[in-house]
Amino acid sequence: MMYSFIEEAVIKGEIDKVWAVATDVAAWSEWDPHEEKSRIDGPFAAGTKGWVKPKGAPAGPFTITAVEPGRSWTSEAGIPFGKLRGHRTYKPLGDGTLRVAEQVEVHGPFGALFKLIWEKAMRADMPRTFAALEREALRRD
Repeated sequence: MMYSFIEEAVIKGEIDKVWAVATDVAAWSEWDPHEEKSRIDGPFAAGTKGWVKPKGAPAGPFTITAVEPGRSWTSEAGIPFGKLRGHRTYKPLGDGTLRVAEQVEVHGPFGALFKLIWEKAMRADMPRTFAALEREALRRD
């Protein structure tokens, strides 16, 4: 059983700067209003493990499972009897903006519970995270 949803936005910025901010795991808590603490235990590449403590949710490990530099990255985290998968994409639109998106998949029997309890909060947080990503990438100019 799998449950998923996606959120997206168009933000200002250059792909290189947005990508650098989005993949600087150790700094997520400095700009992302959703994250309290985070770390990565190696290079930003498939197979590397990390740890994150989102606000209002339990902390836990994750593994980067795929990276297409400057385009997308995917991570997975274990949840009871399943996994949580996040796939993030970054697409330049050619006018100084990018379409950013995050797809969340919940695999396992907790999909319905996740939808009931956490989806609304996650969806509400994503536009704030996208806006914060834009601000941080522009700030680093």
